[in-house]
Amino acid sequence: MDSNTPSRVLLIRPSALGDVCRSVPVLASLRRALPNARIDWLVNDSFAAAIEHHPALTNLVPFARKALGEGLKRLNTRPTREFLAGLRRTNYDLVIDAQGLFRSGFFARATRAPRRVGFANARELGWAFMTERHEIDPAMHTVDRMLRLIELAGIPPIADMRLYSCPPEREAMSRLVGNAPWPIVLAPTSRWPGKQWPSDRFAALARHLVSRGQRVALVGAPAEREQCAQLIAMAEADPRVLDLIGKTGIAGLMALIEQSPLVIANDSAPLHIAVGFKRPLVALFGPTRRQTVGPYKRDADVIQHAQPGDSMDHKNEASGRALMARISTSEVIEAAETRLATSS
Repeated sequence: MDSNTPSRVLLIRPSALGDVCRSVPVLASLRRALPNARIDWLVNDSFAAAIEHHPALTNLVPFARKALGEGLKRLNTRPTREFLAGLRRTNYDLVIDAQGLFRSGFFARATRAPRRVGFANARELGWAFMTERHEIDPAMHTVDRMLRLIELAGIPPIADMRLYSCPPEREAMSRLVGNAPWPIVLAPTSRWPGKQWPSDRFAALARHLVSRGQRVALVGAPAEREQCAQLIAMAEADPRVLDLIGKTGIAGLMALIEQSPLVIANDSAPLHIAVGFKRPLVALFGPTRRQTVGPYKRDADVIQHAQPGDSMDHKNEASGRALMARISTSEVIEAAETRLATSS
């Protein structure tokens, strides 16, 4: 290996789950270019399951954000100091900050790596911690921006989005699903109310799919159950509707989606997981810029009815709900039927 070739590399992309899933091309590119290097990934411990089985990865560097934050609130700095000291001890010679925020930049600086690569237009002054900064068009898709970043750093990019599930979770999910046809995955929840397709329309969609002989599985975070009471009631009354909201964990969700005939979701992580497993999908978008954060190379699978002048602020609940309400139940059903017919 050339003396200038990195041998210990750290990729920093702590969050969120969807962003972690669509950052795997950076990992795959690094491994292709540096087959003998140690390649670690600093990721929020709550999202580690999304990437821990990727064959290109050497080690996870779990960032216990919640635990460390609670310690700092109690003025207990020891866990944070130990975490930062661990970053220094590894002696990374190349760090890629694919997040572009103050925290990720601070972590990069904490490694004391001689080469720290990041975005010149990183937010929150995250660029200040880099030794090598690259100006990249923010209008590009997030995946393309990250790949362009490493390309400018001398790493040939490959757009390999593939994800890898956990074998025990695959077995557990197979036992849960049973011998009946694998269910369609419905992800009716969202952290942001402005990104939610109306729950009664998700219920109507579920009724239609079940009437056509399909099974459906409902997924979401534990705290999101209240968003879809009607669907949960359907699951209680009909065994063809599986209530898995808050019951799968990330590894289980990946194992479920990996074999699903179709994923239908709001703008949320299940869409990016579906891309990683090359599953058919229908993406329901409202106040989100699909050109930058939509399912990668799957624009034809997005249903969105944005118009000039619409607010594309997902934190604006009123305008977001108005955008999501433009998506009719009938067009989602038609899109679902088309994909099921094509993939069968």
